[in-house]
Amino acid sequence: MAGGGGGAENGEPEFQIAPMLDVLLVMLIFFMTITSAKVLKVDKSIELPIAPHAQRRDDQRSEAIVNVRWDPAAKQAVFVFDDRVFQKPGEIVSLLRIAKAAGDAKVTQREGPKFRAVIRGDSATPAIYVSQAMNACAEAGIADISFSALNKP
Repeated sequence: MAGGGGGAENGEPEFQIAPMLDVLLVMLIFFMTITSAKVLKVDKSIELPIAPHAQRRDDQRSEAIVNVRWDPAAKQAVFVFDDRVFQKPGEIVSLLRIAKAAGDAKVTQREGPKFRAVIRGDSATPAIYVSQAMNACAEAGIADISFSALNKP
């Protein structure tokens, strides 16, 4: 009498590697999409200022990243939020409010720090434009604002 399962002659089941590879590939794709979604918020064209005593970022917090890109040809700052470019910082206030509401919903489920905004300003950007980005965050109800910098050249 033949038994199911496709084992060896002694009746022990054979190890199936194909389903394990399928699960492994699905997990790999899942983690790649999550990682790339987080990386896309960081604008690689921005040269961050150097701060020798900068502290490492707390990854446990929910945050919104506002990039302030400097255009030397136009001598104008451009504000980037969620891969969308804005000429004026007031245009991102409603999007920041939505991000804050979504972030607060995640944060309030556990004990710990609240939602914050991270401003990534180019080192060539005049301070007035970074101040405008801070004002946009404040208008959106975000009180905790951090700045992104490098701690070594």
